[in-house]
Amino acid sequence: MRPLRVLPALTLAGSLFLLTGCADLGYYWQSASGHIGIMRAAKPVPEWLADPSVSAALKAKLELTQRIRSFASAELGLPDNASYKSYADLHRPAAVWNVVAAPPYSLTLKSWCFPVAGCVGYRGYYSEEAAKAEAEEQKKQDLEVSVYPVPAYSTLGWMNWAGGDPLLSTFIGYPEGELARIVFHELAHQVLYVAGDTVFNESYATAVERIGGAMWLQREAGDAARREYAQFDSQRQDFRALALNTRRALTQVYESPEARAKDWAKVEVMKQAAMADFRERYAKLKAGWSGPRQNAYDAWVARANNAAFGAQGAYDDLVPSFEKLFEREGRDWPRFYTEVRRIAALPTTQERRTALQAATGILQTHSSPEQKNGDHGA
Repeated sequence: MRPLRVLPALTLAGSLFLLTGCADLGYYWQSASGHIGIMRAAKPVPEWLADPSVSAALKAKLELTQRIRSFASAELGLPDNASYKSYADLHRPAAVWNVVAAPPYSLTLKSWCFPVAGCVGYRGYYSEEAAKAEAEEQKKQDLEVSVYPVPAYSTLGWMNWAGGDPLLSTFIGYPEGELARIVFHELAHQVLYVAGDTVFNESYATAVERIGGAMWLQREAGDAARREYAQFDSQRQDFRALALNTRRALTQVYESPEARAKDWAKVEVMKQAAMADFRERYAKLKAGWSGPRQNAYDAWVARANNAAFGAQGAYDDLVPSFEKLFEREGRDWPRFYTEVRRIAALPTTQERRTALQAATGILQTHSSPEQKNGDHGA
């Protein structure tokens, strides 16, 4: 998970080009106007650098992003286009707020379907109040709901003609290594996107950001940036491992004989025991941390539920497979992208999982939201 976001940002394929037909008019309008507002706020990075009113700290960050942007294309084979060559100050803490929902005894996320983007396990809003209102509607359907801030999203290259996806004030202050990773992640979505397979898309992009981020830190960053990131990433890895173990524990509960027998009273007791264990283990984990980010996951832990754990799984479940695929392809980016495209072109979620397993030898033990809500392959 990336810092400050709690979850790495889910790619919002929710621009005006992607939200037609099946989305209600009000949702379409807020999505279109919200994205247009971001585009209007964006100015080319050179204009910000030439502005004497802009702080030296922000200028330094913007200059860094342009080095990261060049590295992305030159060293990682990511698109060299208009994206991330402009910057927008949004004057708010998030680009969008995502709403995710799941049943009381399942980690399977509810899906919302859109043209081009396919079916995804979240719904994004440019207003936190609107996101909370949507969350209340989902709760009325007896679903567990999570609302979380998203600092960045990708329009999948559809908006490059209009200036591309801009850098945003919501993540420009990230540590150097994390700033590199977020740019690599969002650009990776412009290389390929499988409609209706959130887990494939996000796990692939997360693998690209992790591998690329490590390369950036090794080749381009200074010692101070590497030390800062090492402490930061160590805590994130610890928390990710704890969350993965908890997802596995909850999955066992929801697939238990008691659940199959629909003995929900017993299932609830087992579920609460797993959640209590998660919070207890987190408290012990946190006690061993130090530094300014010691409390970074407190809010996420306090509101953790099936929806939160289900959304997190989209970023973690297939990452080891993509990382191993990169190694299998000789750590060669063009070969890696070619192989990922081959697998992405398969018509169903299950076929893509099977192909990943065949290519890497890693057993896929977690099902995606799309597998249970109906396959919506490319």
